[in-house]
Amino acid sequence: MNLATIRDDKSYAYVVPLAVFMVLNLLMQIVSESGVEWAHPDAPWWREWPEQWMYPLQTIIVGAVLCFFWKNYNFRPSKGILLGVVLGVVGIALWILPSYLYDALGYTEETVGSLKHFGFAPRDDGFDPSVLIPEFGVAGYWCSTTLRFLRAVMVVALVEELFWRGFLMRFLVDRDGDYWKVPFGKPQILSYLVTTGAFIFIHQPVDYLGAFLFGSLMYWLAVRTKSLAACVVMHGVANLLMGIYALRFSEFGLW
Repeated sequence: MNLATIRDDKSYAYVVPLAVFMVLNLLMQIVSESGVEWAHPDAPWWREWPEQWMYPLQTIIVGAVLCFFWKNYNFRPSKGILLGVVLGVVGIALWILPSYLYDALGYTEETVGSLKHFGFAPRDDGFDPSVLIPEFGVAGYWCSTTLRFLRAVMVVALVEELFWRGFLMRFLVDRDGDYWKVPFGKPQILSYLVTTGAFIFIHQPVDYLGAFLFGSLMYWLAVRTKSLAACVVMHGVANLLMGIYALRFSEFGLW
């Protein structure tokens, strides 16, 4: 199979970008655990904070894959965009709420019991672009921050919605036929359970409740609007607000 054939294949177009994204996530985990990461004051920046170069690299590679397949994507109809914005705000507010309550209620340690399964946990350990300031100054901070937002707001929103709603929802409705003839957003209990369950599974356990609520809202939006564009907008708005919140309140573990 040559590149032209692959490029014209709609299933590849909707599945491969997320697959590449997930493989790169796995490679980043392997790099972090292989000894490349060295949390030491004498370590060079690329070893002390490998995520500062791995995330931008992932963004560029997956962005290129999306561009390669772009002609296959159909975001119409464009209705429901405003609803997508509203649900993006609501969905991310529900996701962040346990973290906010953790701080507001004065917790300082790892929670125990049932609370730990509902997002009540410290979220200060994560991607912090300010660590680059001593090495690269303010320019390094803004470069890292911009690329991180590009990854979250555009790349993640596109690859996930193309796969979960654009491909998997259709595939589960008609697994033995031509699933591309299934209208976008056609509801089915199996497609809801599988797409939402898989969306939950790819997140950290501390985010399972938030992912369940957000994934359920996203599924309803797809069914309500029949618009992939609305789903991408909802996801992008949510990730934008989460990033802003993480930076503003030093809750770096959220993103």
